[in-house]
Amino acid sequence: MQRLLLVLFIGIQSLLTGCSSKSEADHSPVFIEPTETVHEYTFAVHPLHNPVRLFEVFNPLMQYLNQHIADAHFKIEASRNYQAFDNKLKHEAVEFALPNPYQTLIAIEHNYRVIAKMADDEQFKGIILVRKDSFIKQPSDLKGRAISYPAPTALAATMLPQDFLHKHGVNIQKDVDNRYVGSQESSIMNVYRGNTAAGATWPPPWKALSEERPQLKNELKVIWQTQHLVNNSIVARKDVPEALTQQVRELLANLHTTQEGREILAKMHLSRYELADNQSYQTVKDFIEQFGQTVRPL
Repeated sequence: MQRLLLVLFIGIQSLLTGCSSKSEADHSPVFIEPTETVHEYTFAVHPLHNPVRLFEVFNPLMQYLNQHIADAHFKIEASRNYQAFDNKLKHEAVEFALPNPYQTLIAIEHNYRVIAKMADDEQFKGIILVRKDSFIKQPSDLKGRAISYPAPTALAATMLPQDFLHKHGVNIQKDVDNRYVGSQESSIMNVYRGNTAAGATWPPPWKALSEERPQLKNELKVIWQTQHLVNNSIVARKDVPEALTQQVRELLANLHTTQEGREILAKMHLSRYELADNQSYQTVKDFIEQFGQTVRPL
């Protein structure tokens, strides 16, 4: 009797196991490998603004590229400061970048090539701000005083103003207290708050911040403007597929021809992008060599 019950038990177990296997086979999800892979590309922008503002200004451009380029996804990347951004170029850590002209020379030396640039070169200049109630009237009045700048490698907002002051009789290394405060906005706010006698920046950040905070225009004034140089570049790492690089080039160069593109450019206070190559930055290379020899070491 016990033997008969054991046989019946084994038979029932076999039947249930078979039904269970069939049920699982019928209802288990089926995973299908995607036929195409979307590759992610990082687009680093040098500290034109603080990270929050930088995302607001440049993320719409990333969305535009994502809408018009299949099989690629672009994401914006901010940097803590200029040094952190420079290190990304030196270590070839990102596929695309928007460096300033000095950083463009660094990028060219580290496996990047220029594919486009911001237009409006006449806007790539330094401006020096003072309070309207300041006693500063001429560059020599800054001797013994503190000046705020974003960073030592900010070309328009630091090097051009320092070159201007040098040419007007101010020894940058001995006559003034140079304070590198980390961002364009911080440089402006330092002079507004009276922490420095003057603050250096360049037109787009000054325009954006003063529109956001109208009291700045009431308290500050642009006392001097510098010469201009070639505007910021767009660089691509040399191992990025050529077809993708060409798509990015063309979309940037034609951005100003669409309503959506013009709205993106308006956030940047820019009229358009234009095609460029490494040779476009020869004049910057010449300026940097002269600056290092006459103003201060780099």
